Amino acid sequence: QVQLVESGGGLVQPGGSLRLSCAASGDTLDNYAIGWFRQGPGKEREGVSCISRRGGPTYYVDSVKGRFTISRDNAKNTVYLQMNNLKPEDTAVYFCAVHFRFGCTLVAGSYPDWGQGTRVTVSS
Repeated sequence: QVQLVESGGGLVQPGGSLRLSCAASGDTLDNYAIGWFRQGPGKEREGVSCISRRGGPTYYVDSVKGRFTISRDNAKNTVYLQMNNLKPEDTAVYFCAVHFRFGCTLVAGSYPDWGQGTRVTVSS
C-alpha cells in the first residue's frame, strides 16, 4: 500500500506562490492517478487538480486554472502542485490522494489512499 506525505504549506500573502509536494513510499507513484484536494474552513472537500497515470491527461477545477500546475517527478516519486497568484479563497488544508487507475478524477470518493494534509493560509 502506498503511503503519502504532503509538505510545502504555509502562510503566504495574496498574490504569492507556494509549491506543495506529495511524496510517496511503498510503491511507484507513476502507477497511480493522483489528485490534489482541499478543504477550507466550513467547506466540503473539493477536487483541485489531478494527473493521470504515466503521462495521461491533467485536470483542474475552474477556480485554479491558469494559476495552479500539477506535475510529477518520477525520479523522486513525488507529485507537486505549483500554486501561483494565491487568493484568500485558496486557504485550506490540501491533501493528495491516489488511485490505481489510468485516468484521474476530481471526485474525492474515487480515491482510497490519502495523505494527512498540509495547511495553506493566504492572508495579508
